[in-house]
Amino acid sequence: MSCIRLASSRAAGGVFILSAAFAAHAAEDGVATLAQIVVTATRAETSLATVGDSMTIITPEQAKLSQKTAVSDLLSTTPGVTISRNGGFGSTTAVRIRGAEDTQTVVLIDGVKLNDPSSTGGGFNFASLLIDDDARIEVLRGAQSTLWGSQAIGGVVNIVTPEPSGPLAATVDAEAGSYATGTVTARAQAGDERYGWRAGARYFTTDGVSAFDEDLGGREDDGYKNFGAAVRGTFHVTDAVTAELRSMWWRGRFDFDSFPPPTYSLTDTRDYGKTKEWVSYGGLKIDTFDGRLQHRIGVAYTDTERQNIDPDSTVPLTFDAEGSNLRYEYQATLALNEFIHGVFGAERERSSISSASPTTYDPAPAPLRRDVTLDSLYAQVQVSPLQALTFTAGVRHDDHETFGGNTSTQVAAAWSATPSTVLRASYGEGFKAPTLYQLYSIYGNTALEPEASDDWDVGIEQRVFDRVTLSATYFERDTDTMIDFVSCFGVTSLRCTLQPDGYYENIQRSHAEGIELVANARILDRLTLDANYTHLKAVNESAGSSEFGNDLPRRPRSSANAQLSYEWSIPLVTTLAAQYVGHSFDDVANRFELDSYTLVDLRARYRWSEATEIYGRIENLFDENYETARRYGSIGRGFYLGLTVSL
Repeated sequence: MSCIRLASSRAAGGVFILSAAFAAHAAEDGVATLAQIVVTATRAETSLATVGDSMTIITPEQAKLSQKTAVSDLLSTTPGVTISRNGGFGSTTAVRIRGAEDTQTVVLIDGVKLNDPSSTGGGFNFASLLIDDDARIEVLRGAQSTLWGSQAIGGVVNIVTPEPSGPLAATVDAEAGSYATGTVTARAQAGDERYGWRAGARYFTTDGVSAFDEDLGGREDDGYKNFGAAVRGTFHVTDAVTAELRSMWWRGRFDFDSFPPPTYSLTDTRDYGKTKEWVSYGGLKIDTFDGRLQHRIGVAYTDTERQNIDPDSTVPLTFDAEGSNLRYEYQATLALNEFIHGVFGAERERSSISSASPTTYDPAPAPLRRDVTLDSLYAQVQVSPLQALTFTAGVRHDDHETFGGNTSTQVAAAWSATPSTVLRASYGEGFKAPTLYQLYSIYGNTALEPEASDDWDVGIEQRVFDRVTLSATYFERDTDTMIDFVSCFGVTSLRCTLQPDGYYENIQRSHAEGIELVANARILDRLTLDANYTHLKAVNESAGSSEFGNDLPRRPRSSANAQLSYEWSIPLVTTLAAQYVGHSFDDVANRFELDSYTLVDLRARYRWSEATEIYGRIENLFDENYETARRYGSIGRGFYLGLTVSL
């Protein structure tokens, strides 16, 4: 069963260690296969051979062997993806694809968009997303707003869970390790031709480490606890009509360090936060014309509640916010014939925010309460004039209640030039709507335009002797009208007279380019090697800015992953893995440098019986001390042991 665990919106699992660093389109045996079926690139089941966009697929088997807790840790081992984290477990985690902002990535679970409208940037905090061994993760790189709308500038991450099926079955996992870390997960499922259900629950706890870097004086451990549950049900009303309900709920508590007066510098504090989150979906799938025209009608609702508490303050509640999204959607998939396929649809999204930040000066401020509607129409067609050649083209129009309309387009091509060679190319436009906070807070500007990007890439994938797969992709992206905060400190102007605390404006521009190299090889019958390397140049190109030409913060120019796995004659798999992240800067002025680092881990999984597996790992084997965000700590060497029992 699928038990995707979304921990607290501040929850993060583990450290930057390597898991399955599989190439784009990697298969279970480490060699690419074009027979895989993907859904994210076209919003419908599509053969990978026809996809012109750059993708990475992480299979359930790869996720299981990785022994990862957080999806962000798994994503950080894929090409073009980097992460930063404000401490250990429970701290804010940002995922950036090809150097885009962390708020410019669309995150989905089975097509349901996850984001928090009450956050400043309106994005999704990846600290909340924990791994489910039954789920497949599809990472789509590049601008994808034609199908996925606002925020899809850097790319899309979609967690795809399987439909429940088969006789009644259950699985229990238990794991314990360093830093008083423990996890218990239970899940069960059953299904037949008429119905199916899946349910699961997870409890996670850790004492963690100090969010304030211990080398700078941090001494207080900042722990994290989370409990959540998920259910899913399907009912085949007729052979042509299927109803589905899905729901996930979780709550967590995380400790963090803050910036208390009078110094307002990061230090050990007793602050903690609480989150409650809810994700629900209900829909109908209807097949017509013998399945050639498929309809999907659905309603999705997401809600995030966040509170921060300072027990040492005379006003303990320092932050209180709730953000929700209500989405209505219709999508149709048309198979006109063997050579022409299309998808088109309509969406309406209603986002709302309630946010307040009490202080000793204003212990009961009036909360910001606003909502906004975004209506969308989209269409995309795939045409295969030749069996080995597929063209894709799409267009989308969004109508925002405040800033007006925006149109996005995309084209792509995939050509299997030979049975072992695939060429891909794509061009796409992305956009990100201004957030409710950027529009309506005391710093708001209702004249803001959406952030917009132009993105293209070209790539080649080559198979050698059915044992080795090599791929290379070059990409470029220009992003304009990016929204940034303008300070009015010491500034005399009419605008600052009206908004003396500052305001948001479309003043930033950036450029990103790079190359992604991937290799997968089955060296021997039992030995596999997986590796990737990304070179990224992401710079500020804001006209007239003193930071013009500077590297964008927390975007390392070089990153690499490699893992070597061996399957023994006994049911044992061992893995040696490494991850290298080059130096980057922590600020827009490029004054504070984050040093490069290399992390190594060891993993082993042994099948004791048909129903029992024992696994263990050593994370950060050489106890590397590193920062992904300045002055924030990271987890050192850790030992973990787990048991999986199938019932």
